[in-house]
Amino acid sequence: MSTPNRTEIATLGEFGLIKHLVKDFELKNSSTIKGVGDDAAILDYGSKQVLVTTDLLLEGVHFDLTYVPLRHLGYKSAIVNFSDICAMNGYPKQITVSLGVSKRFSVEDMEELYAGIKIACDKYGVDLVGGDTSASMTGLAISITCMGEVDKDKVAKRSTAKDTDLICVSGDLGAAYMGLLLLEREKKVFTGDEKVQPDFSGKEYIIERQLKPEARKDIVEALARINVVPTSMIDISDGLSSELLHICDQSGVGCRVYEDRIPIDFQTATMAEEFNMNLTTVALNGGEDYELLFTVPLSMNDMFQNLPGIKIIGHITDASLGSCIITRDGQEISLKAQGWNSLG
Repeated sequence: MSTPNRTEIATLGEFGLIKHLVKDFELKNSSTIKGVGDDAAILDYGSKQVLVTTDLLLEGVHFDLTYVPLRHLGYKSAIVNFSDICAMNGYPKQITVSLGVSKRFSVEDMEELYAGIKIACDKYGVDLVGGDTSASMTGLAISITCMGEVDKDKVAKRSTAKDTDLICVSGDLGAAYMGLLLLEREKKVFTGDEKVQPDFSGKEYIIERQLKPEARKDIVEALARINVVPTSMIDISDGLSSELLHICDQSGVGCRVYEDRIPIDFQTATMAEEFNMNLTTVALNGGEDYELLFTVPLSMNDMFQNLPGIKIIGHITDASLGSCIITRDGQEISLKAQGWNSLG
């Protein structure tokens, strides 16, 4: 965590550190009336509904600084919150950032972390409007709260999928999990012999999907352009299977998903083979893809067959039929929520 020119955080103090880290953040949104610098931020969303989400990331649980650069960590910490707002069919607008920092981190380390947060904010048009810092006895802790907006008649919840709806997913699945396994493997090799350099050639895509994911604001924008409000939506942070079951449980429905329709990148498939893992299991239970999983009425089938970056993978059924995946040979297998263990 050290740099050649190390500045101890204690030399700036809590308020000095915050002032130093946020000085380059500029406000971009008309809904931000007052940002950093007072007891609270002032936001005005007019007639729109306000979306609020929070994520907590803990060193050793959610990230490993052996192979996660601080700038990437800052970027990803912001993105996972933006993704939650996008999953409601909304647009992220403001964040607050709170940190627990141990003595092994310097001011320069925090500058790197905030540089990543700023890149994410600039790319997605989000304002930093507040936060807090505290000493930590157990490494680095990052808590980010994100506020966003959505028109009242365009909110997409998990609980409103209907029988016969089409199940759609953006992008491809399983890449982030394969990236994590690759990083963990190379870490073990590196730990055993520091002369051995990690080899990521030909695997850049899955590494990027793990270290620098994106929120699918572009999909929300694409749906708005064709005037479509999903009947339900969720982002894939814990794996396709878990998220599908969330929608089915909260909507009181079942589902059928077809194994041969699940989108998987070539690098993901190659890596799964290298690890001797079942590719469908990787796609169903790997987490941190941050793709959007959503449902639309059956009447929109023709429209969604040809939309770039979106694939129809199944349909919603009556709850009595359960939630199943149809294998390539036509067998029905019940979906199970394996969940996502970030370092397990």
